[in-house]
Amino acid sequence: MLPLGSTPESVSLTEHTGRPVTLGGPAARPTLVVFVPFAFSPVCGDELSRLNATLPEFRAAVDVLAVSCDAVATMRAWAEQSGFGFPLLSDFWPHGAAARIYRVLDDDQGYARRGSFLLDTEGVVRWSTLSPAGQGRDPQLYLDAVTALIGPQR
Repeated sequence: MLPLGSTPESVSLTEHTGRPVTLGGPAARPTLVVFVPFAFSPVCGDELSRLNATLPEFRAAVDVLAVSCDAVATMRAWAEQSGFGFPLLSDFWPHGAAARIYRVLDDDQGYARRGSFLLDTEGVVRWSTLSPAGQGRDPQLYLDAVTALIGPQR
């Protein structure tokens, strides 16, 4: 995991819609980056659904991006089936480039571990968490981190 205060290098990924997205670097708003191991897996689907349900509580102040090493077509199908209100980014090729930068790539298995990062507008890591395999993250963690960074949302 990248330590707090780190500034990860920028990387270009493809959103589930096919649009290129730059992850990292200066941004207009803070960015919550949520790495998930696999599209369509029960734990990943459940935790992103819970994050999606919580999204209205901080969407006005923070951009949310979910990242997986799955292919764009897989991410598109998952987004369409699940109705997530945030972009799903493919870290498929070069395989795991973003996960490697954020130090959450499991090289032996070829997937991203459950790491989450809150970047400020300068692209600096201000909060992070890593959940054990098979254990989804509680959306309250995100709300607490966003509140600590930008204050309470109304």
